Amino acid sequence: MQWMIYGANGYTGELIAREAKARGLAPVLAGRSAAKVRPLAAELGVEHRAFTLDEARQVDEGLRGVGLVLHCAGPFSQTSAPMIEGCLRAKAHYLDITGEISVFEHAHAQNDRARVAGVVICPGVGFDVIPTDCVAAALKRALPDATHLSLGFDSRSGFSPGTAKTSVEGLAQGGRVRRNGRIVEVPLAYETRRIDFGDGEKLAMTIPWGDVATAFYSTGIPNIEVFIPGSPRLVKNAKRANHIRWLLGLKPVQALLKAQAGKVQGPDAAARERLPTFVWGEARNARGEKRTARLQTANGYSLTVTGALAVVQALLTRQDQGGAFTPSGLFGPEFVETLPGSGKIVIR
Repeated sequence: MQWMIYGANGYTGELIAREAKARGLAPVLAGRSAAKVRPLAAELGVEHRAFTLDEARQVDEGLRGVGLVLHCAGPFSQTSAPMIEGCLRAKAHYLDITGEISVFEHAHAQNDRARVAGVVICPGVGFDVIPTDCVAAALKRALPDATHLSLGFDSRSGFSPGTAKTSVEGLAQGGRVRRNGRIVEVPLAYETRRIDFGDGEKLAMTIPWGDVATAFYSTGIPNIEVFIPGSPRLVKNAKRANHIRWLLGLKPVQALLKAQAGKVQGPDAAARERLPTFVWGEARNARGEKRTARLQTANGYSLTVTGALAVVQALLTRQDQGGAFTPSGLFGPEFVETLPGSGKIVIR
């Protein structure tokens, strides 16, 4: 089956493309600009294509003969929907590395269409959201009647340009949690608590992470929130930002902030090697019983590379029923434990 990395010229897309070649795979490298995609394709000795996602005709031509797309071109809030539509028309599996709640919700709303088309739609096959999704599924197994789920991670590797731009969008949109099965808007840093993610107890705050959407599909638990560690100053600044969200959402301000975000340099190989990630989760039921899970993984960007390619290689070699899935829905909660640099999920 021929498969494609769209957005191969981006920071993470290039990492995935290089690792794919090292594994003996030959993806088609694609993106909006031939000038940006062609040099990497020539270096790796693989085919390249250039097309935008603005018109269905261009997408259909770009996906001609392709049976699977790994979509790496963010911000996914702008690019995922037209690529999903193209994949449904082409009867090609759709994967991406998003962490955006709205993208997950849209993707899972296509479940029935994906079943009819016989294709897998599985967004979030990177660090967003493989580790936390697998922890969520493991906690559901350990406490089947859980009603509340808290997830979180401690990662210090910094942002890629794409992630930084997505974060700029998120500042204007505010926080998100799931309450009684519904995703609701809340202020930034809506809740704070002290959490030991696996590397010592730290102050943490809620963020609008993708698991607010995906963990519900994986577990059915109706109340979900996600935390990251933050210094008192960071938490205070996040709370202050709630008062100027209207300003942060203005198009000129967004454009300026995204231009600055585009200058960010993702972590180099040495940084990725020395900075692991700690993942945590806590489930509780109506009787107050709790289960706590911890997991150490490779650096988030390294896990995105190996996780995405693990999903690609599985779908290239096995027959799956069509539909919209989470990573743990496709492979079970143990999936993250099979990735390089990952330990076991420990639940107490």
